[in-house]
Amino acid sequence: MGTAHNSAVKGEIAKTVLMPGDPLRAKFVAETFLTDIRLVSDVRNVLAYTGMYKGIEISVMASGMGMPSIGIYSYELYTQYDVENIIRIGSAGSYAEELKLYDIILADSAWSQSTFAKVQNGYIDDVIYPSKKLNNKIIETAKEFGKDMAVGRIHSSDVFYAEANMPTFNEFRLEKNCLCVEMEAFALFHNANVLGKNAACLLTISDSFITNEQVSAEGRQNSFTSMMEVALETVLKL
Repeated sequence: MGTAHNSAVKGEIAKTVLMPGDPLRAKFVAETFLTDIRLVSDVRNVLAYTGMYKGIEISVMASGMGMPSIGIYSYELYTQYDVENIIRIGSAGSYAEELKLYDIILADSAWSQSTFAKVQNGYIDDVIYPSKKLNNKIIETAKEFGKDMAVGRIHSSDVFYAEANMPTFNEFRLEKNCLCVEMEAFALFHNANVLGKNAACLLTISDSFITNEQVSAEGRQNSFTSMMEVALETVLKL
């Protein structure tokens, strides 16, 4: 039996899951990098695949957009499918001049105004941390393959379109020490910490608040291969 949000049978999802936001990015990863792939869930068109990468079983499943969405999918993966590791592979907007389009960043913490963690189990801090063990493996892999990667704090936002009186990206950068913004990692890290599991977040810069440049929707779906390769090679070390 699956869940209301995932039709996979227990055992059809690997111990490690790569989790992009976009279902079509999940499809791209599976079809580009994995062999013997099988679609194990397509409930609400949130695609989940399991296949092999260099002899290791890996699953890739979309999270949808925002913390409530990844909160549901990651919680069920951890509790209903015995998943041990989730590596988010997402897109982000740069707050830092040194982060250009297509640059990779690994989150060493996520700051957020979100109430997700407080509502979920009463956690009141506004910073949550990923798995140190998993992050260290990702850093090791990036160095081994010569992939440049920034490491730092990210902003997990609940709001994509903000009205007046919101802080500027400069304030988030200077006051909260955030290098970029995305919308999921804070909830993913919280679920992992609550459940004694591992989570990490790799991001590719898809747009810049500094230059106003942005990657197309098709580019976001198909062009983040360096990040994907780091995540996949990391799985071989777990």
